[in-house]
Amino acid sequence: MYWPRRGATTATLNPPLTARALSYQHTHPVLLEAPLSDTNANESEAAANEAAARTIDERAARQRVPGAFDLAFLSGTENITELILVRHGQQEYDELGPAGQMVDPPLSALGRSQARLVGAALSTERIDAVYASPLQRAFDTGVEIARHHRLEPLIVDDLREVEIFRDVPPDRTPLEVIGRRALVGARERMVSEKSWDVYPLSEPSYEFHKRVVNAIEGIIAAHRDERVVIACHGGVINAYVGHIIGAKYDMFFRPAHTSINVVAAGGGRRALYRLNDTYHLQTAEGSFHSL
Repeated sequence: MYWPRRGATTATLNPPLTARALSYQHTHPVLLEAPLSDTNANESEAAANEAAARTIDERAARQRVPGAFDLAFLSGTENITELILVRHGQQEYDELGPAGQMVDPPLSALGRSQARLVGAALSTERIDAVYASPLQRAFDTGVEIARHHRLEPLIVDDLREVEIFRDVPPDRTPLEVIGRRALVGARERMVSEKSWDVYPLSEPSYEFHKRVVNAIEGIIAAHRDERVVIACHGGVINAYVGHIIGAKYDMFFRPAHTSINVVAAGGGRRALYRLNDTYHLQTAEGSFHSL
């Protein structure tokens, strides 16, 4: 057996204890690891390696080449304009009345409730601007959205609805001027062709589409990298969304009142994000949905 010489201490005989050995030496007297100084060096090296790995990952993420779907559908892309196209609330008018009262009817009681609900649904979103058709049912819907953001709707005349029976005298009914047989024929054609051109004495489809698409593209150009609401009409939404997806019909779907439809725009491309979203119309009090 080796005995220490007189005056020697255990500290000079034993190697330096690690933090773990010092903590557990009373239960693990033989447990020894690397010296404390080596442990700190290892921890520092590990931390440096982790920081370097994060830097490499971040650099790789920045340099990642966008995929075909990223480019086509504007996913994960910067400098995107987001358009929120909202159809107006339900209107109130006499379907058998004179042509004039069909052009600009007010919101019904249900329509006003729908407008409040869509305004509340969009109240937590960042909204940079609100545009609206000059027709009161769309403008009043836009007001309900804009007020949550301390904005006023900006009126764009070309966002008005397609002008069906535009050339019918405002004090006469389409039935009186066009006749029952021609109206029934137009209705039957609309069912299958879904084109505004089937209606006599109305705005031509080409003119309608041109003014709508030009108006919305102008809004996009004025709001790069922003989120914009456009309170408008079912025909307007069909015209623009149909334009970007290449739809065959003038009316390829039927938007519900105050439905939310979202389009992204950037880099000369357009992508459809949401279509006919009416979740906000389902409440604890019941459904406020209408077409």
